[in-house]
Amino acid sequence: MHRQNRLGIVATGMSRGALLRRGAVGGGALLVSASGLAAVAPLARADAPPDADLAYLRLLIAAELLAVDFQSRALASRKLRREAHSLFRRIRSDEHDHYKRLANLLTAAGQTPATADDLNFSYPRGSFHSQRSILGLARRLERLLVGAYVGAVESMKTPSLRAAVGQIAANEAQHQSAVAGLSGRPVVGRAFAPALQIGAVSNALDKFES
Repeated sequence: MHRQNRLGIVATGMSRGALLRRGAVGGGALLVSASGLAAVAPLARADAPPDADLAYLRLLIAAELLAVDFQSRALASRKLRREAHSLFRRIRSDEHDHYKRLANLLTAAGQTPATADDLNFSYPRGSFHSQRSILGLARRLERLLVGAYVGAVESMKTPSLRAAVGQIAANEAQHQSAVAGLSGRPVVGRAFAPALQIGAVSNALDKFES
């Protein structure tokens, strides 16, 4: 069944639950509940990141795959004018780099990251009919990404992971500001960016992943 989330996105393909269950740790699969916090399989390596940190990595990887898919469709729509087209190309390149970094971190922890082949996204009619509609959806996605990364920085326990997601959070905030500027909106937002905790990110993804 397809469900539409508050971002106006409907997705088909791997479910959030399946995404959270990808990869094996030692001899058993890591299982995470809807809250992302209930792990039922032991970690094989004593120095591996805690289960909650790994759950965050998987959710951020899913968000990056959505971002890349959206940027690619926006660029292919031929509705973006020169300045917007250039910006979206740069943002997509950054999202690719974010994905690679997160995927490498998850692989180093002994798990298999999701890829573009694992997720299939679809969008509401009219999402790519004009530059205005594209920018509207881009603003919503960037808010989600910034909130997810700020929440990850706040909640993760592993210093190396927190450093990586903090760097990505800073870049996503730049994306959010640039998209806002193209939309004629203020480029400087709140003094303290809102944080989305893992449950909120999980719920958001669950609403557009079947």
